[in-house]
Amino acid sequence: MRELQFTLFFLFLLLSGLGAQAQSKKKSSSGGGSSNSGYNTGLGLRGGGYSSGLTLKHFLSGKNGIAIEALITTEYKAHGARLTILGEKHKSIADAKGLQFYYGAGFHAGAYQGRYYFADDRYYYKGRKGDIYLVRGDYRYDEATYIAFGADLILGLEYKLQDLPFVVGVDYKPFFEVFNGYTGFYNDAAISLRYTF
Repeated sequence: MRELQFTLFFLFLLLSGLGAQAQSKKKSSSGGGSSNSGYNTGLGLRGGGYSSGLTLKHFLSGKNGIAIEALITTEYKAHGARLTILGEKHKSIADAKGLQFYYGAGFHAGAYQGRYYFADDRYYYKGRKGDIYLVRGDYRYDEATYIAFGADLILGLEYKLQDLPFVVGVDYKPFFEVFNGYTGFYNDAAISLRYTF
């Protein structure tokens, strides 16, 4: 599990380094940022929803309003992490400087240690007086490590604070996941705060 966490942390550092390198190239070639969002790269925290953690968003050069967002998150009571990569299209909201609506899609992969599950063990036994009793399953927890992967959608609204290097956003990110042979559809909504550079 520590190896997975180290790998995800290394990947995060690599992504942030690539974002800073791309930004310096863009500034040297064009003399400044060209994104209509008011920033090129934002790094911060995403919290409150099904999954919380770090967020890195970078606008691609030459693509008006197209951004790549990477999330490194964990879930409440989960021992593990998930990496999510999203492609997003940003659109300005009429006459509202700094306010943007965005939508997109992507995928995720991660690993978690342990899971709660319902064991449907049905068995019968005889009581003291010969009565037959049916015993049904119960909730159990195991310590194995499980791989999870799936697809994500995102719909959000963000505001670049005027004269401050911060972006505040809110998003709804439903996702489909395959986890140890089980599939599920989950709703995730959160608030983000990013430092922009």
